[in-house]
Amino acid sequence: MGVSRRTIFRDLELLRDAGVPLVFDDEHLRYDLTTAGILPPTSFNTSEALSLILLCQELGDTPGVPFCGPARSAALKVESTLPQRLRDHLREVTRAVSIKLAPANPLAGHHTTYEMLLAAIGQRRAVRLRYNSFAEQEVIATKVKSHRLVFSRRSWYLIGRSSLHRATRTFNLGRILDVEVLDERYAIPSRFNLERYLGNAWHLIPEPGPDHEIHVRFRPLVAGNVAEVLWHKTQRVEWHADGSLDYFATVSGLGEISWWILGYGDQAEVLAPAPLRRRVADAAERMAVQYRVVANGKHGAAAEPTTHREKLPAPRRTGKRQLARRARPSAAGKV
Repeated sequence: MGVSRRTIFRDLELLRDAGVPLVFDDEHLRYDLTTAGILPPTSFNTSEALSLILLCQELGDTPGVPFCGPARSAALKVESTLPQRLRDHLREVTRAVSIKLAPANPLAGHHTTYEMLLAAIGQRRAVRLRYNSFAEQEVIATKVKSHRLVFSRRSWYLIGRSSLHRATRTFNLGRILDVEVLDERYAIPSRFNLERYLGNAWHLIPEPGPDHEIHVRFRPLVAGNVAEVLWHKTQRVEWHADGSLDYFATVSGLGEISWWILGYGDQAEVLAPAPLRRRVADAAERMAVQYRVVANGKHGAAAEPTTHREKLPAPRRTGKRQLARRARPSAAGKV
């Protein structure tokens, strides 16, 4: 185990003090947990039992969340110990309640990866990853000293010190192609703190450089939806008489928040900072080029993209005269 004999016996005493039933196996010369289980009988009131069983049963089939399957099994065991009257009442209530989470990465084929990383962190052993990197746009290989496994929004992420980047990085488990647990041991730095590492990242990827003060104006159609959700810990909102909303936040990086803003389409306008406004404008113009239809009926994906300094052409009218003109071949063969 890489520790002293004294440390092992101290850990055994801690387990006993916590009520964990340990027995010494004389035949195999080892300590075992008794088969009776590790938790003593526990008394639940109706509200506690309902909450535990409802959450575990509803989330038991959630894809991509490894802990939920065992949690559902545990809830069934708890339910079986309840009085019949209370059991019937809980079943009636749970049938009337449903919990729907946001779409998540099912991590098909990655359960073994998750188990290996979890064991490696518990044993403080470094891992070697082959990783399909979104940032580098290529498959990379790096040694990682893992600090945290984090489930956030839609997937599991590994956060740890990367030898390739010589910095703490975030890895999406869904992009890990191969993992090897190494014999190399390490200690998680005492100064490491997940909140400090994430800083003011919009989600999980803090970008280097100073933070940015974000100012976005949302039109009345979506203003209520924006205001009712706590999107970021630094957010502040201001309402206007016409029903529009000004949204303010301080973020570490512009990449993640730009995708959130683009999701609101023409109902959101970035007022500051200028780099974020250019980024969103460029993406919107590339989308306009992608969806523009040329005269021969083909989509304009091959058209030259405009820059944020160019003005997109106004929509053409579709009256009879205009349609007749479009039917005539152009002398230059262009539109």
